[in-house]
Amino acid sequence: MPPADPETTQWFIAHVQPHEAMLRAWLAQGFGPRLTADDVVQEAFLRVLRARDTGELQAPKAFLFAIARNLALDQLRRHAVSRTDSLVEADCSNVLDDHASIPETVAREQERALLTEAIQSLPERCRQVMTLRIVYGLTQRVIGEKLGISDRTVAAQLAIGTKKCTDFMLHRLADRRPAR
Repeated sequence: MPPADPETTQWFIAHVQPHEAMLRAWLAQGFGPRLTADDVVQEAFLRVLRARDTGELQAPKAFLFAIARNLALDQLRRHAVSRTDSLVEADCSNVLDDHASIPETVAREQERALLTEAIQSLPERCRQVMTLRIVYGLTQRVIGEKLGISDRTVAAQLAIGTKKCTDFMLHRLADRRPAR
């Protein structure tokens, strides 16, 4: 972006920059530590300046916060998608190990049976999404196309399914522990 003219600089200093501290605090409170606030604030400032170049902004503060919210949600969505994909791939990487000992093989089969039971306990749509992701290794986009739902819905169903399966497995494992 070319250097701003003095009028734009004055406008930015008067109408946008005073809101930086409040914006950073709002981002930290609303989106937590997983968000890279510096990147969001910088990109939001650039977009406000670009929008001003195309015409006069009536509410620069509201526009700044709306842009920052959308950028933050995009960043968190990208983070969630990459985290979900890497977790599933890591889980599936050691499923077929020909060199495992008998106790390891038995433990793995018990874990697989418990995971299967957990997935079967999910609501139908969630179960479909989790099965396509974990068993068949399909990407979120392909799952969405196959089931006729949005990528966002797939991500939400994966998050819900992962949480419910984790809770199910923890509950079952706690029930199996011997009393002290």
